[in-house]
Amino acid sequence: MSNLALFDLDHTLLPLDSDYEWGQFLTRIGAVDAKEFARRNAEFFAQYQAGTLDPVAYLEFALGTLAQFSRQQLDDWHAQFMHEVITPAIRPAASDLLLRHQDAGDLLAIITATNHFVTAPIARQLGIEHLIAAMPERTPAGDITGRLVGIPTSGAGKVSHMHDWLAAMDKSLDSFDRSHFYSDSHNDIPLLSIVTHPIATNPNAKLEAHAIAHGWPLLKLFND
Repeated sequence: MSNLALFDLDHTLLPLDSDYEWGQFLTRIGAVDAKEFARRNAEFFAQYQAGTLDPVAYLEFALGTLAQFSRQQLDDWHAQFMHEVITPAIRPAASDLLLRHQDAGDLLAIITATNHFVTAPIARQLGIEHLIAAMPERTPAGDITGRLVGIPTSGAGKVSHMHDWLAAMDKSLDSFDRSHFYSDSHNDIPLLSIVTHPIATNPNAKLEAHAIAHGWPLLKLFND
């Protein structure tokens, strides 16, 4: 295994934001107060798009919502969410990209700011074993407490979490001949800047401008 391939999730491998869509799903099924939750969810999403999001504040909001329900109830809802929202959104172009790296024998991981509860089933659906995501604290029974374990997996936090993940396998970035990172967001420039092969994937305007200025390749998977 000589190469590393890292992938952001939302708007990179998926043509949507899984965290935002989860909130919309909870609203549709009546699990949360529709008006208030939609308002706060939209505010946080706009902040993320603008690059002004406080990740801890958002995660406390998102995980606090999860903490209101039993793990069994959350798992049942998530299965419905996968069936109705996520699985229909998975595009062949993204699956083919992952398959190319898998066939090459690369080490693959999704690294996302979205929390582990929302993203773990998505990673499994995409066939990716390794997931680095914001980790909710859990009770011994497995219920979510509403608190975050460690630091957010966003911005420079992705770099820290990636190094910790590799170190747990007795590896580092230098262990690989080539290291790829695919992302759509300028928020991921810290990690894009340290891999050998940064790929601006379905990039937002800020990342596209940065990528062009630095000679990084652009990849647009969802132009259909």
